[in-house]
Amino acid sequence: MKHSGDDILIHPRREKNEKEIPPAGILLVNPSEARVGMQMLLDNGGEKRFLFHSELAVSEGGDYFVAGPAIGAPMATMTLEKLIALGAKTVLMYGWCGAINPEYKVGDLLLGGSAHCGEGTSRYYSHKEMCEPSRRFVARVKSCLQLSAPEPLWTTDAVYRESRKMFTELAARYNVCGVDMEYSALCAVATFRKIDFAALFLVSDELWQAEWCPGFAGKAFKKKSRAQIERLVENIVEFSSL
Repeated sequence: MKHSGDDILIHPRREKNEKEIPPAGILLVNPSEARVGMQMLLDNGGEKRFLFHSELAVSEGGDYFVAGPAIGAPMATMTLEKLIALGAKTVLMYGWCGAINPEYKVGDLLLGGSAHCGEGTSRYYSHKEMCEPSRRFVARVKSCLQLSAPEPLWTTDAVYRESRKMFTELAARYNVCGVDMEYSALCAVATFRKIDFAALFLVSDELWQAEWCPGFAGKAFKKKSRAQIERLVENIVEFSSL
């Protein structure tokens, strides 16, 4: 159900008292990662900005921004829409995903490819059942971080309604390797608004095991996630030099 622009009642916009933000930045969807990323910028002379339902910081010198948290497709979409209204043109999402494919274990890094829409937000931006990130931006991130090929993901609103049968069918039909709660909606928004968007995922739990195997509470996982955020913050300007 995509509506024409002339019929939309509320449009995202930058208010008079809001500063523009740099064109490139990172959206950290989970609260723990958002706190880490925000503090990194502030500790290095960055400036904290108001972002109504989330947090926002701009680096010293104004080269890039970090925003988050924004859990779930509706909140992530609202956050991305506002960031775009403030001036964002290249956004890298960093979040978690559950692994459906046994090749991926807790702590592995996965680059997002095709996004299969199991959430309810993307249909207001696109009629498609599958959305795509920016190919050139994905290629840039892949090259800079020397990652494996992008993998298909499934995005859902209902984490407590995931079933083994559903994942088996998704893997067989679409070769889906992981599941998250924001990715396909953000791909849809980015395509609709014509910005560059890509996403990286740290595997937080293994859904292919006989029993659910979560790993996001472990010290090793948290340490790995922090190191990854540091790496992204250090390289976001290079990533966005398309």
